[in-house]
Amino acid sequence: MSGRDDGSLLVLGMIHLPPLPGTPYHDGGGVEPIVERAVTSALALGEGGADGCLIQTVDRVYAAGTDCDPARVAAMALIARAVVEAVGPGFMVGAQLMRDAVQASLAVTKVAGGHFTRVGALVGATMTAGGLVQGDPLAVAEYRNKIDARHVKVIAEVESMHYSWFGGGKTVAEVAAMARQAGADAVSLCHRDDNVALGMIAAVRAACPGLPVILAGNTHHGNAARLLGSEEGADGAFVGTCLESGGWGGVIDKGKVAAYVDIVRSAHR
Repeated sequence: MSGRDDGSLLVLGMIHLPPLPGTPYHDGGGVEPIVERAVTSALALGEGGADGCLIQTVDRVYAAGTDCDPARVAAMALIARAVVEAVGPGFMVGAQLMRDAVQASLAVTKVAGGHFTRVGALVGATMTAGGLVQGDPLAVAEYRNKIDARHVKVIAEVESMHYSWFGGGKTVAEVAAMARQAGADAVSLCHRDDNVALGMIAAVRAACPGLPVILAGNTHHGNAARLLGSEEGADGAFVGTCLESGGWGGVIDKGKVAAYVDIVRSAHR
């Protein structure tokens, strides 16, 4: 992942998918409308100046383990490949099958010609509504090698709405260091309080020099200049709700993307 050593900042839009085939809340309408919607949002991100997107499942309920229904994996691969083909080179595409189907996410990204995946629990464990999600960095590393996907970058969440070290006792910097040791190319974190988020970024930078830090959420047009454009800000951000028409889960609005990107680029000059 690009970082501050080359002066770049990554704006990665979130493409939140409706429930996919193979999940309890899929509406039965097939995958074609989902593909069309994802492509439309990805094109809006690219036209608005974003650097890439993360295609993420939002299936409402998830297994706590790494198992993933074959229909769900197949649908995600179709969607990701359609997005890759539509946006063309130069636009980064990532895929994440929630909650922590890391091997499936790596496989989809690799086969679809994508660039990265985000991992909800690479190290340690985190408690979720579906139960304890347990990281397995050895299995991830072995599978990444098995399918020749070392070029697929891994962004590990270290403190976010999806991950918090279960049981406490570890700082975000310690978790980031463990994630890096386990093979993460970057880490992602966020907090509702901007000051807390900036403090976590500083702690990770001090403990892990050169490791890119990507905001995992809680960024919008009002705080983008500070959280990204300032010297103490992150190296990039996953940006969702503030770019979606009608709020969370809506189709990406090109105008909102362009406005966000302009704020970040202007603040960073």
